Amino acid sequence: MAASKKAVLGPLVGAVDQGTSSTRFLVFNSKTAELLSHHQVEIKQEFPREGWVEQDPKEILHSVYECIEKTCEKLGQLNIDISNIKAIGVSNQRETTVVWDRLTGEPLYNAVVWLDLRTQSTVESLSKRIPGNNNFVKSKTGLPLSTYFSAVKLRWLLDNVRKVQKAVEEKRALFGTIDSWLIWSLTGGVNGGVHCTDVTNASRTMLFNIHSLEWDKQLCEFFGIPMEILPNVRSSSEIYGLMKISHSLKAGALEGVPISGCLGDQSAALVGQMCFQNGQAKNTYGTGCFLLCNTGHKCVFSDHGLLTTVAYKLGRDKPVYYALEGSVAIAGAVIRWLRDNLGIIKTSEEIEKLAKEVGTSYGCYFVPAFSGLYAPYWEPSARGIICGLTQFTNKCHIAFAALEAVCFQTREILDAMNRDCGIPLSHLQVDGGMTSNKILMQLQADILYIPVVKPSMPETTALGAAMAAGAAEGVGVWSLEPEDLSAVTMERFEPQINAEESEIRYSTWKKAVMKSMGWVTTQSPESGDPSIFCSLPLGFFIVSSMVMLIGARYISGIP
Repeated sequence: MAASKKAVLGPLVGAVDQGTSSTRFLVFNSKTAELLSHHQVEIKQEFPREGWVEQDPKEILHSVYECIEKTCEKLGQLNIDISNIKAIGVSNQRETTVVWDRLTGEPLYNAVVWLDLRTQSTVESLSKRIPGNNNFVKSKTGLPLSTYFSAVKLRWLLDNVRKVQKAVEEKRALFGTIDSWLIWSLTGGVNGGVHCTDVTNASRTMLFNIHSLEWDKQLCEFFGIPMEILPNVRSSSEIYGLMKISHSLKAGALEGVPISGCLGDQSAALVGQMCFQNGQAKNTYGTGCFLLCNTGHKCVFSDHGLLTTVAYKLGRDKPVYYALEGSVAIAGAVIRWLRDNLGIIKTSEEIEKLAKEVGTSYGCYFVPAFSGLYAPYWEPSARGIICGLTQFTNKCHIAFAALEAVCFQTREILDAMNRDCGIPLSHLQVDGGMTSNKILMQLQADILYIPVVKPSMPETTALGAAMAAGAAEGVGVWSLEPEDLSAVTMERFEPQINAEESEIRYSTWKKAVMKSMGWVTTQSPESGDPSIFCSLPLGFFIVSSMVMLIGARYISGIP
């Protein structure tokens, strides 16, 4: 029997989407932006001490290999010729810090994840060295001094991990965010791997001058970072190197395919949502929640707790675009916490069913400040609380309150964005895994009191990376000209409650946020000191005990 004929779809583009919770590889048709196939693998997070969050860089790399291989197999089953994949883009969780040995290719420590809090005492001591009238760190980077960004994580590794210290002394160490680790590994690793990053990821390290678009000598000296371990900074859309297939990867047809797009995940989503005009904004619901507004070629500095960051630079000779960003640490992560820590759901999808059963939090408010509060507060002393509990409260109300918490946090950063930009958004474009939850989307419209608009194809982060890769000079299979961009069908959620009710719920949430602050007063997460518990008010234990009691009752099926 003759072999079946392969489908001809024109040039295809692949995208690695390496997030905090999972890794995916997706393949798009460059002419229609249609998603043809994908594969996803969940990534483990390790919590070795209170406030510490780590991941295994090798597990992350192997998950990329697995996703590429499985997606190529699925394309084969669909009779799609994978030799039509003309380019690969990379999108990644930002700030997460990796140091590895350039001679062996081995990581020298686990990846220190963006959510990690161990560097709080480092931040406090560094902040004392910044003159009150000259915050050169913020003016050069657009970022507040925080545990969130890579420079302090790298400083901790240099101070505390002997293998890292020794490798730096012997000129063997390479530093990078996840994009750098993946691109170096996928382009050959110890056999000529390309050590680079793009401007969007570099702008999240606190070592990068967002005006000159270079590593900054003064910042590197301030943080004590040797500049020779830093990756080369490139644009978000150019050929960095060619795929060299590892022995771990059977999908040999991708050998020699250029890796030509690289964007931090939130910048990738901005591109994937086609927010190319000044004033266009999107909100991504992933592990955290990130609202970005394109500010064009101008750096806009916030007076209301937002970050100034590089949005994208789509080519070596193309102009740089900037964005204002509101960052929320815990969004989808609160659902994972309800699943993995409290056990009140077995799968993340169950949260919608529980919330639907009650349709209200019944006065229960959840502030998931597990890693302190990010925008607009930047309050590292905050910790998670659940308040407004009564004997009537059950796991359904807590599930509803968790979804509301994501929406209230978005409202806070949207309010800050509106004050900074001066022109309120008339609607909110959304994307990310959580947007499949219709209750969440309706709640978001109710709490913002503006329409929420969701693309029918929610994989906008991967799409953005694919667009950057396909549009790169030397690839040229994806046009970013406005007239060539595919029209996207949208689902729209209109507010269904009155404005007064929306405001009452929001003001009560704000009271709960105030109560979450100041829990940690003496703890240094770097020491992992159990005396943290001595600094917590009695209310923490009462709330925690009630939460555990409720969780235990419902796990056991006790009414």
